[in-house]
Amino acid sequence: MLEIGTLAPDFELPDQAGNLHRLSDYRGKKVILYFYPKDNTAGCTKQACGFMELYPQFTERGAVVLGVSRDSVASHKRFAEKYGFPFTILADPERTVIEAYDVWKEKRNYGKVSMGVVRTTYLIDEAGIIVKALGNVKAAENPQQMLGALD
Repeated sequence: MLEIGTLAPDFELPDQAGNLHRLSDYRGKKVILYFYPKDNTAGCTKQACGFMELYPQFTERGAVVLGVSRDSVASHKRFAEKYGFPFTILADPERTVIEAYDVWKEKRNYGKVSMGVVRTTYLIDEAGIIVKALGNVKAAENPQQMLGALD
């Protein structure tokens, strides 16, 4: 995980519609940047739906929500359309941003070891500085945690 107080690495990734987004495009706003393992899985859907339910409260506080996973633009499009997400999800199939944010880790599941995205959320301030970093977050609790972090 990246250190609190450091400048968040800038990036450029396509969203669910294929439009490119850079972190630097959001200077002047707080950014909730959350990394999740896979579209349309139970935990990831619960987390994304939680961000969707609280989205008006995030925007009232001047925050932008950006989700990132290794899934393709097409997968993100289906995921976003299925649930009607009002926020942006970014495709990082090459793991460039996932690795830059240090969320590609060894994971253990029922004794099996593999590499994957560890569910992690960063709060980045208006100047691009990481002000909060949460690793191994619980999908259902993470949106409320991040809303609390904005207060």
